[in-house]
Amino acid sequence: QVQLVESGGGLVQAGGSLDLSCAASGNILRVNTWAYYRQAPGQQRELVAQIIRGAVENYHDSVKGRFTISRDNVLNIVYLQMNSLKPEDTAAYYCSADVLPTDDGSYWTYWGQGTQVTVSS
Repeated sequence: QVQLVESGGGLVQAGGSLDLSCAASGNILRVNTWAYYRQAPGQQRELVAQIIRGAVENYHDSVKGRFTISRDNVLNIVYLQMNSLKPEDTAAYYCSADVLPTDDGSYWTYWGQGTQVTVSS
């Protein structure tokens, strides 16, 4: 069984910074792609940032230059550093991981429980 546990988030004023992290535990052989998504009330979930095992990073246009995603392949943790936050960044943030379990030959996508980020103007 694989679990993703998120931490970080909270309330911050516009222009401030927050750090999110997400740790995977369980029967993990390898994590391929980590990603953060967000979902604001009444909106669809959108991809914020992703990092592939080869350290290739992709970002939503609205966060480029402000957010940085990174990973620790030994500890199986992903980090999202968020700077210059804007009120429109307010949403529930979810991490996901494409995991190759030790007892399975296929990758499976797992999700964190979500963490709220609120940016006040």
